[in-house]
Amino acid sequence: MNKAWIAGLIILLNTSLAWSNSDVLNIVVVGLFSDQAVVEINNKQRLLKVGKTSPEGVTLISANSRGAVLEKDGVKESYELGSRISTNFAPPVAQKVVSLWPTNGMYTTTGSVNGYSVDFIVDTGASAIALNAETATRLDLDYLKGKKVGVRTASGIETAYHVMLDEVQIGEIKLHNIRAMVLDGKQPERALLGMSFLSELHMERKDERMDLKKKF
Repeated sequence: MNKAWIAGLIILLNTSLAWSNSDVLNIVVVGLFSDQAVVEINNKQRLLKVGKTSPEGVTLISANSRGAVLEKDGVKESYELGSRISTNFAPPVAQKVVSLWPTNGMYTTTGSVNGYSVDFIVDTGASAIALNAETATRLDLDYLKGKKVGVRTASGIETAYHVMLDEVQIGEIKLHNIRAMVLDGKQPERALLGMSFLSELHMERKDERMDLKKKF
């Protein structure tokens, strides 16, 4: 694909989780004040202020007359006065990671849209996923019913249509109701994986490798 064409297109494509089995804590809130709480942890009373962490690693996030929010190891729990909770949580499940390496300076991957296979170029400069008309037809998208707009590309002004994709998947990362644009022509030859999908992910570069994982 012509990199200059892509550059032109970019212009307008505008609980119960968390504490380990070895760290079983019996917690009861015995006193509540504005931004302070008296917390009994394994039969030891601690006066915690907002932002303060007990020796057991429990941090007070907020407190008022109705209850307190406590956090340990990044996991928050709400407690009412006198409520007693024995914590014996499993660690959060690690998010699936998709790792990509560049080809000719571009990050490419094969994914799927609405269950159909699609080849993508990862494009952080595109505000939305971009597909050409042929790909949209293959995906059974009735794109001509979408909102019609004009976009400026390296080839000039092109007609495009806004559409919503029910499901977009890359590796084991699957997202739903993703905004896309269909250009009424042969470009882009390869679909652009834009920010309407990528903004839902953490993106990290390690040397040439790009790692993608869901934020939540």
